[in-house]
Amino acid sequence: QLQLVESGGDLVQPGGSLRLSCAASGFTLDHYAIGWFRQAPGKERERVSCISRSGASPYSADSVKGRFTISRDLAKNTVYLQMHTLKPEDTAVYYCAARSGVCSAITVNYNYWGQGTQVTVSS
Repeated sequence: QLQLVESGGDLVQPGGSLRLSCAASGFTLDHYAIGWFRQAPGKERERVSCISRSGASPYSADSVKGRFTISRDLAKNTVYLQMHTLKPEDTAVYYCAARSGVCSAITVNYNYWGQGTQVTVSS
């Protein structure tokens, strides 16, 4: 059973911080690229960040660059998305996804998906 479970989503005020977690089971992260995606109501799912199977060459979308940081803890088999200076436009359901290859911007290239965690940025 290959599974990804997101957690950490919450209601936060603009300018606040939040850390999302993506716990993997049934496989180990050192053989998979892990991407973070988000989808706001009525909008297309977009990739916001990705980390390679080696842990190198992290990717961040221009909209979150300098504010979001992706990292992983192999001992816990978990990938994190640390988010700072959150804005209302960051409000979305955040998903993590895995593929046995390099980081990709194409959603269908990812074989495994979590169920998502809601992030709401509002006063």
